[in-house]
Amino acid sequence: MVALALAELVVVLHYAALVFLVVGGFLARRWRWLVYPHVAMAAWGLSVVVFALDCPLTMLENELRVLGGEPPLTRGFIDTYIDGVLYPESLATPVQVLVAVLVLGSWLSLAARHGQRSASPREEAAPR
Repeated sequence: MVALALAELVVVLHYAALVFLVVGGFLARRWRWLVYPHVAMAAWGLSVVVFALDCPLTMLENELRVLGGEPPLTRGFIDTYIDGVLYPESLATPVQVLVAVLVLGSWLSLAARHGQRSASPREEAAPR
């Protein structure tokens, strides 16, 4: 029972990680330190898609499911909980492209904001 509750907690954590992947770059406009974990998350997400890597959160969920007496997932997290649930499976590739565009757009927004700050001269107090 505890193992299954922990498996559900891992599912919630997995959803949170995916939300951070999509919006983390925009959050970094407010909290600059978030850019570093966001870059790491984006690199990991890209690696999972490009190289078909197993996600450690999915592996942990499967271990906990088995410990709780349930079968492991037969597919990955996104294939199980997102594709065909939040949007039709036929839209998987367009959704992946949309996520990539959002991530890149957030980074371009960060770069533009940083460039504006660097380019603007500092205002100095005029002597009176």
